[in-house]
Amino acid sequence: MDAFLKIRGLKKHFGDKRVLDGVDLDVAAASVTTIIGKSGIGKSVLLKCIANLLQPDAGTIQLDGQAISQSRRRANSDAGVSFSYMFQNNALFDSLSTFDNVALPLREATKLGRVDIQQRVSAMLQQLELSDAADRFPGELSGGMKKRVALGRALITKPQVVLFDEPTTGLDPERKYSVFEMIADYRERFGFTALLVSHDIPEVFEISDQVAWLDGGRIQFCGPPEALNSEAQTALSGFLSKANYGRKASAQFGGTQ
Repeated sequence: MDAFLKIRGLKKHFGDKRVLDGVDLDVAAASVTTIIGKSGIGKSVLLKCIANLLQPDAGTIQLDGQAISQSRRRANSDAGVSFSYMFQNNALFDSLSTFDNVALPLREATKLGRVDIQQRVSAMLQQLELSDAADRFPGELSGGMKKRVALGRALITKPQVVLFDEPTTGLDPERKYSVFEMIADYRERFGFTALLVSHDIPEVFEISDQVAWLDGGRIQFCGPPEALNSEAQTALSGFLSKANYGRKASAQFGGTQ
């Protein structure tokens, strides 16, 4: 696999706690990579290091053969910024309309004029089937619509890589499937590279080109979802079995995780 995003020896410590302890990961362009692992193992920390929200203690992150700091394009260029981040609980601003939530990154991080912003946001809302909700506020939107607004805001700068931190948190099973289908659909339309953190196993594997299992501060397995079946009698097999049991129990007793 030709690596578009290449991570080598990434480390992140918080005091004496080694959260990331030498992460190596290759991600192909325009692919979907899902990072799985136990709660609190460091999956979100890894995303935040990639997004430059946290500074790693050691290691390198390269995008298209260059260090991230060198590969980032000027915000007002046609290609936009390199990375975008879709937060776990959408992180929409309640006081802003759908239009203004999506427009915010362009207003804050680019030199685009009002007319250009208007045109770009309107086009994005149309593609996301949110044109009729442009003037509505987050409190007036359904859960699925909020996810689409958050996705629109993440995509509006035309990023090369989009990071999704638990994009289906708090949704019922039907809406979770809808969000996964939406991510897969818009990844094909916009051509971005996607990294997801998710506990929705095995549902998320349906849209994943590769799965990376984080455990003990390192990527212990990385490969296509179908290769997971060959990992019998391993710690990964045990993790997957427990994850599937938890999903079944939640469905049986009416939980939504």
